[in-house]
Amino acid sequence: MSHTTARAWISTRQATFVLHLFPPHQRSFSKRVIRTPKLYFTDTGLLCNLLRIRDSADLAMHAMHGAIFETFVASEYLKAFTHLGVPSPLYFWRDRTGHEVDLVIDDGKRLLPIEVKASRTITGALFDGLRWFGELGTPAAPRGVLVHGGDDAYEREGHVTRPWFQCT
Repeated sequence: MSHTTARAWISTRQATFVLHLFPPHQRSFSKRVIRTPKLYFTDTGLLCNLLRIRDSADLAMHAMHGAIFETFVASEYLKAFTHLGVPSPLYFWRDRTGHEVDLVIDDGKRLLPIEVKASRTITGALFDGLRWFGELGTPAAPRGVLVHGGDDAYEREGHVTRPWFQCT
């Protein structure tokens, strides 16, 4: 497929709110950050149908489970800002060495990093992206948020953990 066909396809899907491109957050960072937008489906039901996932058991065992979970959470944040009637302050951040934060909310004064993990069990490794982002010297919020597939909300390692059903 040519790049013009791909752009047209993405453009029509954006216009019908099926897809959303999250821009990379680049302010206050070196030139080593990724500059390509990140594509999310805003309808995870449609996404699962396209992947031939028919029920929750299929989803739990699917290789794309984590990516689908991240897509769901990202679309919920996007919907929350849309319902407030404000332009989306949502970005993502990734450098060329593989460090990343799934979502970054930029309110103009500070950045709130949000990491999304489908895991129900919280381990220290799930905070790696938030730790790395916090050490960059950006005007980041003092704490990041880890949205996870479990049921508990609490603080850990100076960050807030939230279950998926309380993500926004």
